[in-house]
Amino acid sequence: MKDKCVLITGATKGIGWALTQRLSDMGCHVVGIARNTTDVDFPGYLYACDLADAGRTEEVLREIREKFPVDAVVNNVGLVSPQPLGEIDLATLYNVLDLNVRVAVQVTQAFIESMKVRRAGRIVNVVSRSIHGALDRTAYSAAKSALVGCTRTWALELAEYGVTANAVAPGPIETEMFRLFFNTSKLRLQDVFYYRMQLTY
Repeated sequence: MKDKCVLITGATKGIGWALTQRLSDMGCHVVGIARNTTDVDFPGYLYACDLADAGRTEEVLREIREKFPVDAVVNNVGLVSPQPLGEIDLATLYNVLDLNVRVAVQVTQAFIESMKVRRAGRIVNVVSRSIHGALDRTAYSAAKSALVGCTRTWALELAEYGVTANAVAPGPIETEMFRLFFNTSKLRLQDVFYYRMQLTY
């Protein structure tokens, strides 16, 4: 991966930030897109964009495409918004599906043609253990399951071009988003372990 150009969405927080640092340490040229870019010592090229805005997203992607030969895309950005069945409002459902699925499709499509021409490229979609079901996660589980379907479809479509598509489904990780939705200001490692056991079938 050394000297490869990797685009990461949601690149300044949580998993995206950890990936940014790791890939930079490996010698990759990291291009990040994030809503939060204030006071971030980013080890690469960082673009401010609210990915919920499809029009602005397209503008940023066009600018990146003109400047960088993107070799790999990591679709990391996501939105949870937990709601139990019976209390799910459609606006929230649409927002979760939009940020988790539409963004991944839009970002990947911006660079897939150049990857196909080079006959090389990597697409990594960050999904979740919630694809197997989780409390209050109807929208999130549906969105991440849809992204798994996209991943499998892209892998079939792109194999002949030497481009791979994979999904990574991490369990609970103590990120800012995790602490927010699990009210874990006093989170302990054993609490994370306990929650992981709850998700194991």
